[in-house]
Amino acid sequence: MDDDVRNIVLGVIATAVSGGFGWFSRTYLWRRALRRKQAFFGLPTGADCLFVVNRQMGGKESSLHRNDAFALLEISALIKDCGANVQVVTHDTARQGFGDRAEFCVGGPTSNARTTAHLASMLPGITVNTDSEQHENRGAIQVGGETYRWRNGLEEYVLLARLTGGEGGRPVFLLSGQTAVSNQAAARYLNRQHTQLARKYGADSFCLVLKVVNSDAYGPDVTELVADVTRAARTPAAAAV
Repeated sequence: MDDDVRNIVLGVIATAVSGGFGWFSRTYLWRRALRRKQAFFGLPTGADCLFVVNRQMGGKESSLHRNDAFALLEISALIKDCGANVQVVTHDTARQGFGDRAEFCVGGPTSNARTTAHLASMLPGITVNTDSEQHENRGAIQVGGETYRWRNGLEEYVLLARLTGGEGGRPVFLLSGQTAVSNQAAARYLNRQHTQLARKYGADSFCLVLKVVNSDAYGPDVTELVADVTRAARTPAAAAV
């Protein structure tokens, strides 16, 4: 074998080895990222999860706001990536416990009765004004001594929480917004930031307040993290005084 042929053969072998190592590395990193995502969402391959949808505020009992439907699509992409299955139920038919399977609950307490139950049982330090009359504090979220008021189209707030408890230990993800746009914004934030959230909180519970800025102009795209209210939210209001 002359030098030219030997160099060609060695080059082919080196390329094959390098390509194989690169493929192995990429596959390993992809599988590790997938396992972390599945652990964070409580969605191992083939698992079942629950998506609890609300009703449109002011609409018919069975109606769903367009932005809440978009929130469903955002979260469905996450569920599909994890290789899990989803069952969609309305808030007034989800009469079951939590922890047995992962759950995504969308909508504030004015449009989602299950959100009301989750707030009372797992986030007792949060108060949400559910008045139907128009006034300054309508829809306001109170937690940790702060009041987050809704300014329609300008400032809209949403609670994004990961809550654990019950048998099985699978998490509940609560997206409780003042508007349907803020619900979608929370779903989008969860979709984009789940890796960072998993690194920071791991398997622990958390509760964040997010602000949607100028939704009349930007829709759900401009969302800011306002505060981590986990401790205050999990402390009963009477005990926090």
